Amino acid sequence: MAGEEDAHRGPETLTEEQAARMLAGMNEVIRAGEEMRRLRAEMIALFAGFGWTQDRIARLTDMSQPAVSKQVTKYRNGDPPPPTRLSLDQRDVPWLEGRLWGLAEEISETFHETARCTRCVDALARGRKRFTPRNVDELRRLVEEDLALHRAEMPRGYRDAYDEISRGLDLPAKTAPTAGSASVRRALAHRIQRDRFGDGA
Repeated sequence: MAGEEDAHRGPETLTEEQAARMLAGMNEVIRAGEEMRRLRAEMIALFAGFGWTQDRIARLTDMSQPAVSKQVTKYRNGDPPPPTRLSLDQRDVPWLEGRLWGLAEEISETFHETARCTRCVDALARGRKRFTPRNVDELRRLVEEDLALHRAEMPRGYRDAYDEISRGLDLPAKTAPTAGSASVRRALAHRIQRDRFGDGA
């Protein structure tokens, strides 16, 4: 059962609620193309690595249990990936891009009518824009404009998060990330950053 599995999870594991929120938008645009389907397949491998049951994964990914079983079999036949770190303080570029995306989405939802970054956030979420250096630079510029525009009513945590993300993007880590493709790491960092704001951090 989900509750029993969550009770045994370690600090480096997602909760089912986090996974459901992360996959909600992904399931909506899965038909948008091969890239999103590949990302979902990688997420299945990640969840299987956490020890989640195939029924639980099928429910979260909106897939049939046999389809999930096929993906899990592919994962088990390959080399097992190294453990996935879920701490927010990681400095590889995809992780920082995911955090920036999460921050921008938070700003967009909080100040929707006037947020400069809303259109860019929507395009990224719908797959109409990719995380190219040019688009990431554009998102950074728009977030900076929103931080200045809404400074008086914006939680201090938004500015603190942006300063940390910006420093990391300007001086990214030279070491490779611990595990996962760039797309998976962005999705994870996006979800964890959003949840950190939800916790009041």
